Amino acid sequence: MSLVRKKTIEQSIADTDEPEYQLKKRLTAIDLTVFGIGVIIGAGIFTLTGRAAKLYAGPGIALSFVLAAICCALAALCYAEFSSTVPVSGSAYTFSYFSLGEIFAWIIGWDLLLELMLGASVVAQGWSTYAALFLDQIGLGWPSSIGPDSHVNVLAMLLVLVLATLATIGIKESLRVNLVLVGIKLFVVLFVIVAGLFYIKGSNLSPFIPPSVPSPNAHVDVTTPLIQAVFGAPSAFGIMGLVSGASLVFFAFIGFDVVATTAEEAKNPQRDLPRGIIGSLAICTVLYVLVCIVITGMVKYTDINGEAALAEAFKSVGRGGFATLISAGAVAGLTTVVLTLMIGAARVVFAMSRDHLMPKQLGKTHPKWGTPYRLTIGIGVVVAIIAGVTPIGKLEEMVNIGTLAAFTLVSIAVPLLRRSRPDIKRSFRVPGSPVIPILAAVICVYLMLNLSIETWIRFLVWMVLGFVLYALYGYRKSRVGLEQKTGEVQKA
Repeated sequence: MSLVRKKTIEQSIADTDEPEYQLKKRLTAIDLTVFGIGVIIGAGIFTLTGRAAKLYAGPGIALSFVLAAICCALAALCYAEFSSTVPVSGSAYTFSYFSLGEIFAWIIGWDLLLELMLGASVVAQGWSTYAALFLDQIGLGWPSSIGPDSHVNVLAMLLVLVLATLATIGIKESLRVNLVLVGIKLFVVLFVIVAGLFYIKGSNLSPFIPPSVPSPNAHVDVTTPLIQAVFGAPSAFGIMGLVSGASLVFFAFIGFDVVATTAEEAKNPQRDLPRGIIGSLAICTVLYVLVCIVITGMVKYTDINGEAALAEAFKSVGRGGFATLISAGAVAGLTTVVLTLMIGAARVVFAMSRDHLMPKQLGKTHPKWGTPYRLTIGIGVVVAIIAGVTPIGKLEEMVNIGTLAAFTLVSIAVPLLRRSRPDIKRSFRVPGSPVIPILAAVICVYLMLNLSIETWIRFLVWMVLGFVLYALYGYRKSRVGLEQKTGEVQKA
């Protein structure tokens, strides 16, 4: 009974026809692109841009976004090849199962659960900050005792529970709401770019890359980036500041991989999935860079408000009315991110439960709605609790390290599957393989090393918990393992 036992591609595809685990194929290329834009544009523009510019990169934060985008683009090519070749729910988890083996699939599935659930919690917290600001601006207000800075963030919890209900009812219904909110979000982002151009001061953009300075803490502690602790490189500003900034704003691009989790629900996955993944990433990168230039041009990077950078930038130039519009856009925009991340989390655990690595009863779909309703509700409750009681700003790096780990393994898996299964028809192929996939993996590992020691410790604890759960349950209950042992196909 090997830890690297593999599930065949043919079996993965056959599983999608099982009645109790069948998802409805309702998504088009436009749906998938909107889905990707809906989750990508959010925390990066509305909550992380200002913080990363102020602490790490200054006006050069635009270049940090470009570095992060290059990393994501390389990984996106790998995701596009896999998801279009084998259109099955589970994204990187499923890809790893038939290319690397079960233990690697478990690692990635566990990583994705960390990425998507914590990501939804982080963005829900950011949403609550803007929602409270918006309610205050229109004269309604929200009690501070249950607001973003309180011990229990009720606003964030309410958002998550409402969206979990919507996601339970249906994927297409969720995307209709998503489409409207994405439209509002894109309008606000374009408004920020156009309106902000009139308030840019050249002096605020100079120096574009501030000279590097010693870390605020001269001694090494748990908040020090791992690579800095090893090599002693400064992490604030300069070239290393750009890299540190890229490691942080990488969180802003998380989402294109979530498109791959819905592969099983696409009408024409071979054509539409690569378009949805790569198209949404390209659109968002251009918008991110333009917004970065506007924000750092309007306000000196040392004076940027790290929590609500866009709204406060317009307030600083006497345009408080614009700030209200931006807050409304942020509320709409961050809503789509939370919704999409929770849908992605449910689809990953759905795939794991169908393989019996998680309890199989969890993954059963609703006979009318065609969604894994038990999982969606359960994940909604967990995300609501995390968003409600965890201090803001403590979760972003945990999301990043989980995502980068998944990207690394997916990138490595592309050339391996090319070698082991050259017979499989691929409607989309990563150009320059194996060079491009290996380069993607190297960049991902390097960005991981720029995350803090504290993040690495938490990540290792999470992985240990995952291995314990796999040893006690997944390894023994594995559907593939039982099939190999008995020689019989196990029923889902």
